[in-house]
Amino acid sequence: MNWHFERKMMGRPTDDLAIETSGLIKVFGTTRALDGIDLRVPSGAVYGLLGPNGAGKTTAVKVLATLLRPDGGEARVFGRDVVRDANSVRGRVSLTGQYASVDEDLTGTENLVLLARLLGYNKASARERAAQLLEAFGLAEAAGRQAKKYSGGMRRRLDIAASILNTPDLLFLDEPTTGLDPRSRSQVWDIVRAVVAHGTTVLLTTQYLEEADRLAGRIAVIDHGQVIAEGTPGQLKSSIGVGTVHLRLRDASQRAEAQQVLSLVLKTPALAEAEPVAVSARISEDSRELGAAEQASQALAELNRRGIVVDDFSLGQPSLDEVFLALTDRPAQPNGDPATATKGAAA
Repeated sequence: MNWHFERKMMGRPTDDLAIETSGLIKVFGTTRALDGIDLRVPSGAVYGLLGPNGAGKTTAVKVLATLLRPDGGEARVFGRDVVRDANSVRGRVSLTGQYASVDEDLTGTENLVLLARLLGYNKASARERAAQLLEAFGLAEAAGRQAKKYSGGMRRRLDIAASILNTPDLLFLDEPTTGLDPRSRSQVWDIVRAVVAHGTTVLLTTQYLEEADRLAGRIAVIDHGQVIAEGTPGQLKSSIGVGTVHLRLRDASQRAEAQQVLSLVLKTPALAEAEPVAVSARISEDSRELGAAEQASQALAELNRRGIVVDDFSLGQPSLDEVFLALTDRPAQPNGDPATATKGAAA
């Protein structure tokens, strides 16, 4: 793809931190959607915000994008306070919410030209910029088609294209691939990587842990309005254990006993997976300083001694799904915190 980016208002950010918050608080009635959040987001990369339903991810994004005023604490974007210097912040950020904001009665070209004109482009420049983005995002053949005839993935790509008409220093992507099929999701991931490669920082909230694992250099896990863990994907995975055992049993009726054996030997809870014969358990460092392979071997030996036949076995690093469950006792779910996602891109 021939990506073309331009900045009409600001140069490339030179700040070391794109986002810095201290004790950030936002209250809705009796609900503390943000309860003292501290973040330090480096420039020039993808930073992931993960959390269960209602954790406060979208609220945090809307405060940082100056769409909500915080009730306490401080937040700065490239060193600018989101309250005192809101206009300066808005000149450097763009937001794509959970739902496409395109006008379905307009064509792809008409949508982008309209927004470009609102951003100050003249007619010729607006059409040129629209054509560049439609080509880069694989939408050139559909440029003259009404947006209501686009697939979900095409609408999402058009929505992100609208967000970078003026390539922002910081792009907020609030669950950008929700509801997309795997192919469309992969296309959006490619777009995110390309945007970052050209100097934009991306703050990503997502319900897909694979998405954060593939895109984000660092991740903050938020629950009940607080950051409960932060680090690289590898650091978060290693924080809950040195490995994970996955088993497939020959006899599903023995799963409960297999869980008991794994919990006893590995000293961690064993989980029943979706498949009736599947069981998994994390392996943590123990006082005997045995490695993951040695502990897994002991568990297999005990299962064999009890006559529990294992048809398939694997040992690997914990997944972000397991990190999520370990930290929050809940799986990731679609965002539902009090400040629902903005429907659209805010330049």
